[in-house]
Amino acid sequence: MNEAPRSILLVCMGNICRSPSAEGVLRARLDAAGLGKQVQVDSAGTHGYHAGEAPDPRAVRHAAARGYDLARLRARKVEREDFSRFDWILAMDEDNLARLRQIAPDDAHADLGLLMDHALRHAGVREVPDPYYGSAAGFERVLDLVEDACDGIVARLLRAQSL
Repeated sequence: MNEAPRSILLVCMGNICRSPSAEGVLRARLDAAGLGKQVQVDSAGTHGYHAGEAPDPRAVRHAAARGYDLARLRARKVEREDFSRFDWILAMDEDNLARLRQIAPDDAHADLGLLMDHALRHAGVREVPDPYYGSAAGFERVLDLVEDACDGIVARLLRAQSL
């Protein structure tokens, strides 16, 4: 991940729990830092199971309790064009990162990586776990990790601006 991105795509499997949560958090963090108009943010899934659907109601509820609005987001599947449209494509886990590498076209210019590579406080955590089959605590854990990684992204962008 070389240069500061102008566009970031956040990816999980179905785009209804982790990646829309990350999109909502990153948008809010960028807006708070005055960078909201400078960086395009979107989310998608490596699979199209839920294309067109709203985020999981539990993800919406937990995010709203922390001040993030996910209600208008809709799931979509990663498209070929995403690999040229976005500077960074950040997966929530190793499985989805591997899938992104499989489907990336030869002419892709996006840097692929893990969201948690940007974490500040959870440096030893590599993946954002899927909360879909778990309890409310899983959705809170997702937000804790995503907030940390998004703070790291914003800090990197602010450093790049000051150079």
